[in-house]
Amino acid sequence: MALTETESNNKLVKYTKEINREFVRENMFSPYMGTALNSIIRVRQELKSGGEQMNIPLVTKLRGQGVGAGTLVGNEEKIDNYGMRLWVDWKRHAVATKKSDQHKDSADIFGEAKPLLSDWGKELQRDHLIEAFMALPSESAPAGLGSDAGDPVNGIRYEAASAAQRNAWNAANSDRVLYGNAVGNYNATHATALATIDSTDDTFVKGSVSLLKRIAKTATPAIRPFKTRDGYEYFVAFAGTNAFRDLKASLDTDHKDARPRSKENIIFQDGDLMYDGVIVREVPEISMYVTDVWTSLTTAGDSAGRVEPVFFCGQQAAVLGWGQMAKPTFRKEDDYGFITGTGTEMCYGVSKMFKKHPMDGTDLKQWGVVTGFFSAPLDA
Repeated sequence: MALTETESNNKLVKYTKEINREFVRENMFSPYMGTALNSIIRVRQELKSGGEQMNIPLVTKLRGQGVGAGTLVGNEEKIDNYGMRLWVDWKRHAVATKKSDQHKDSADIFGEAKPLLSDWGKELQRDHLIEAFMALPSESAPAGLGSDAGDPVNGIRYEAASAAQRNAWNAANSDRVLYGNAVGNYNATHATALATIDSTDDTFVKGSVSLLKRIAKTATPAIRPFKTRDGYEYFVAFAGTNAFRDLKASLDTDHKDARPRSKENIIFQDGDLMYDGVIVREVPEISMYVTDVWTSLTTAGDSAGRVEPVFFCGQQAAVLGWGQMAKPTFRKEDDYGFITGTGTEMCYGVSKMFKKHPMDGTDLKQWGVVTGFFSAPLDA
């Protein structure tokens, strides 16, 4: 018996018009960004009316003892102040297509241009914030300022910094940097301090959170808490996936015993962790930066162990200054209407807040963040 088979060109092919886009994570820093003084990441917009740089004045508290019934004239205290500069730069991107390809398109792929460009902008700002938290403070404009590449990240990028520059940052911020779970791990040589981080004893655990908090509360200049309520002080820490994993494991018993036995328990739901008045937020891209950019950290710990940073923040830890908010742009050179181009452009600068030390006039200290380094091996 001869059976008829459908020839390949005659087989029915149906195309869906719904397009599946790759997942883009929301900016995990967003809830802690704002224009208020108590924001972790301050958003400034003074440059929207023009200009390349803005000055952010910083003032420390008075520390003098004052006088009693004695003479006050001649015993006044000098106000310690500093003007931090922030530079902004442009970032642009676009996609284009010909009418001939649009005519062939079964699913309007080019119609996804605007949401794809929007996602690109969100990811870029998130990544630049991560880079700024890890960067070494600098009073100079970014190296790529005004170039074709552009560079909104102020400071010296960690991966580009020399050993001498890392050591200078380490020394200037000795009261707000932690290597593993012991203050005694500190060494004036940054690489040596990293090498003390033990793969077993120096993971990010609940004790790490409390130690970082004590460091923040005793640092000089003081790191102002994110918020206070009923006499309690609250801070926020940003950790990568691997460090967050270790903290979550160390809090497992606490959550099991102290939290309600329901689906609301953090054991069963993902989300921020809170311990000892500290909100710990997972930012997976921090771990990705260690793997892809800060590659020296992948073998920096004891016995060449992998290390990840944790950014423990109070108010005004970083600043995002806008010169121009993201806006859509369109191609004008359209070859008589045959080429369609859609783009986006924005102008901004992002930096860790810092202040010059009043004693030597050269050291630049992080204003609102303690940087912790912890052992964070990849999953086996």
